[in-house]
Amino acid sequence: MVSFLKSLALASVMVASASFVAPVPALAQGRAGLPDFTDLYERQGATVVSVDVTQKAKRPRLPELSEDDPFYEFFRRFGQIPRNGPGNGREFEQQSTGSGFIISPDGYIVTNAHVVDDANEVTVRLSDKREFVAKVVGSDARTDVSLLKIDAKELPRVAIGDPDKLRVGEWVVAIGKPFGLENTMTAGIVSAKGRDLPQENLVPFIQTDVAINPGNSGGPLFNMKGEVVGINSLIYSRTGGYMGLAFAVPIDVAMNAVNQLREKGHVTRGRIGVQIQELSKEAAEAFGLKQANGALVNGVERDGPAAKAGIETGDIILRVDNRDVRSSTELPRIITAIRPGTKINLTVWRKGATKEIPVMVAEIKEEQANATQRRSSKGGAPKEKAKPNKLGLVLSDLTDEQRKEIDQKSGGVLVEDVVGVVRGNVQPGDVILAIIQKGAPIDAKSAAQVNDYLAKLDKSASVTLQMRRGEQTFYTTLKPGNGD
Repeated sequence: MVSFLKSLALASVMVASASFVAPVPALAQGRAGLPDFTDLYERQGATVVSVDVTQKAKRPRLPELSEDDPFYEFFRRFGQIPRNGPGNGREFEQQSTGSGFIISPDGYIVTNAHVVDDANEVTVRLSDKREFVAKVVGSDARTDVSLLKIDAKELPRVAIGDPDKLRVGEWVVAIGKPFGLENTMTAGIVSAKGRDLPQENLVPFIQTDVAINPGNSGGPLFNMKGEVVGINSLIYSRTGGYMGLAFAVPIDVAMNAVNQLREKGHVTRGRIGVQIQELSKEAAEAFGLKQANGALVNGVERDGPAAKAGIETGDIILRVDNRDVRSSTELPRIITAIRPGTKINLTVWRKGATKEIPVMVAEIKEEQANATQRRSSKGGAPKEKAKPNKLGLVLSDLTDEQRKEIDQKSGGVLVEDVVGVVRGNVQPGDVILAIIQKGAPIDAKSAAQVNDYLAKLDKSASVTLQMRRGEQTFYTTLKPGNGD
């Protein structure tokens, strides 16, 4: 089974401390035109530290077996010798190791949150062999960042770079403690930028082919100038070791988290109360946009900041203040990085024109549960099933009971069945709310009206619909398949 294994960390330096960083000269090239990393290692090696963690874990309660029992040998071979007596099932200490780096001369250190999770004691070991017991100032699981503090002064510290200036193909290096081997340097290139990984939409990961292994967690990713541009946080592996795919958290994302951890011990994030989806090329054309840029709003939280400001379902958010929103994945990253209570200006595309809307950013509550998804039932008396339309959809008008169940006062057409191959996000039980034509929605009032509209489409034409599934609304572009 393919797994994402955590490896490196998150680095972020306080803005206040960054002002002390002197310009770092570019590295020299080797005789054969390849980069020479020797100067970088000599300058930055002392800024990287080892992070050793002691955690208490509960010893599994094992059956009390005698040495004559055939299962005794089984447990012994796997290092789980059954213990009789009071020790069985009690707590014991286990140790793990990671990496980190110094961001200020007075002892602030950045590592991964997963390195120090549930730690009873954290020990930091410097390159000059000095050891300190570290205090965990705070951790942020969403960015996998933890800020440590040791009682030391006049320490060497890293220089902070700009990950936006990184180019795919550029050389980068990591220094850390893979498999317990301190101050190990590995090198590679930037393989891609802005990677989205499963279950994490707030971090635009930097992908590299730098050799990263267990124990590198928390160590820095340096550019050729010797500046930290990221913290390698994950590896993609079938074996648990390096396979050429490593992912780093950009240092600017890390800096935002670390600054807040240093200031108040936790991280707050902004929200505006919208649900969004990716804008396809076909959907962009339906909304009257030349390019598929922006985040399509498919739901607005009632009484949320966006609703109070006048954001509507069907708006396409193109810009936040002076930052372009090139895709739907960029909007949450931009909004969550804004301090709650800040007023921002959203540029939205609505019915063929741009509109500027000011919105007050609120604070996201991590503990808020996501809305429960519910499928709408058909209800009503049995009736003869309608024939599929041109796209292979079997449609019917909503009954009063169905309309009441989904709180739909008027309009709405139920998708009873999907016949053949229909290319697009649609399934039985969905409700069609509107047809998008030239940037404006046409309310779906009846099955006959929708079928009539679809019948007039060219054979190869696509159609963008506003749909409802359970409690969620979304937009989908349907293309003809073999629905005939």
